[in-house]
Amino acid sequence: TGKDSLSMTQKYGKDDVVYAPGTVIISAVGEVTDLKKVVEPVLQPDFDSQLLYLDLSDGQFSLGGSSFAQVVGRVGRHPPTIDDAERFAKTFDLVQNFIEEGKIMAGHDVSAGGLVTALLEMCFSQTSLGLAANLKAFAKDDIPTFFSEQPALLLQISPADLADVKSRLVSSGARFAELGSPVGEPILSIQTNTQSYLLDIASLRDTWYRTSYLLDQKQSGKALAKARFDNYKKQPLSFRFPEGFEGTYNALGLNPDRKERTGIKAAIIREKGVNGDREMAYAMHLAGFDVKDVHMTDLISGAEDLSDVNFIAFVGGFSNSDVLGSAKGWAGAFLYNEKAKNALDAFYAREDTISLGICNGCQLMGELGLLYPEHEIHPHLDHNIAHKFESGFVNVTIPENNSVMLGNLSGCRMGIWVAHGEGRFNLPEAESEYHIIAKYSYEAYPASPNGSDYHVAGLAGKDGRHLAMMPHFERAIFPWNWGNYPTERKIDLLSPWIKAFINARDWVTNKF
Repeated sequence: TGKDSLSMTQKYGKDDVVYAPGTVIISAVGEVTDLKKVVEPVLQPDFDSQLLYLDLSDGQFSLGGSSFAQVVGRVGRHPPTIDDAERFAKTFDLVQNFIEEGKIMAGHDVSAGGLVTALLEMCFSQTSLGLAANLKAFAKDDIPTFFSEQPALLLQISPADLADVKSRLVSSGARFAELGSPVGEPILSIQTNTQSYLLDIASLRDTWYRTSYLLDQKQSGKALAKARFDNYKKQPLSFRFPEGFEGTYNALGLNPDRKERTGIKAAIIREKGVNGDREMAYAMHLAGFDVKDVHMTDLISGAEDLSDVNFIAFVGGFSNSDVLGSAKGWAGAFLYNEKAKNALDAFYAREDTISLGICNGCQLMGELGLLYPEHEIHPHLDHNIAHKFESGFVNVTIPENNSVMLGNLSGCRMGIWVAHGEGRFNLPEAESEYHIIAKYSYEAYPASPNGSDYHVAGLAGKDGRHLAMMPHFERAIFPWNWGNYPTERKIDLLSPWIKAFINARDWVTNKF
């Protein structure tokens, strides 16, 4: 605690003290009944759709406590309030019904920065889309209208649903107004009772991002922070799925409710500190494997020798807290324990086995030299070029390859999560010497997040049976796992990444 009752401190060494402000923060949570039914704050290019403004407050557009008040050095006397709790609750519940029924194309809340900021933020994810808004039905003073942070919602509604949504809002007593529609250029045009405004979305997107850029200078250094700032709007996500892919359980021959055993055996290998075991085990199980959990203590003690499994996966996380470096302690547990080492050597000596290492598991495979034992210097993973942890949703491209898991995904371009501090592939041989199964789709930082040689995201051994990959495709098998999924494919229940595990199952099955 601090020296008085109004602050808290955290001390580092003798002189570095971080003071926490005396601010009351109240957090609340709500139940999400269906993760697949969400509304994103991304304006959709339906030029006949309508953006509605739902007022959840008292309609006074008060500026007290707002970001605008802080910018001009004021606090304000009158913050926004909710004048009718019953109306607020009824409106909120009705919006949940609209979401459940799929009647909201996009939506956003009015919060920090006020209405004008919310409108801009709905446009920031697009490079060729804008909005024409008419605010004549609002307050006469433009500044409060733009910058009040009174609770409100912005909802984009399709022409087919507009009459029904408006009718039900009227019946519930909700206060709302029609704001306008999308336009095909990156401009936010606003008409008020006093004048017209034309706001350039691209330049204001940079203004909006600038505070992150200034912070990033302290984390990534000036050069890479500048590269991120310059490139964040030049590296759009785009996707190319396998031809004819249908992301349903029936089309893929999968049963999410399977309880019986298939006899196709696999195992996850984990060490203390890893955290990717459950999603990996589930992806393997969903594809048709009978999966067992193998901890390093099982291998070290001899209780497990991997002789009855054909597929093993080294999972992601932070084994041994990365104290010695990523996966180095985990590698030592294999190298310096006879029973564990013998079990691993015997598994890799067999012709009927495949393996996968993702993130920490990829680092482990690099430390153990499992992919290219014939190379004098094995591929290994170094610190990211920014020397910091990188976490983000990026594009990877699957080049032509003959690996077991990703061979039939060659030519695809998909979304995937990266989450690592040491993900930089160090590949001393010529590119042609490696069996590359995934590359980051852009060569510039941050879409190529770690500076890997040849922008490699994943490798396979020469015969394609053993894969090591830094990004987490086991965390992207469902569309709702993705940071962005193609709008036209929202009907999918599974993403193409599940095919990697199906391919592994089919390969093992054909070996019997």
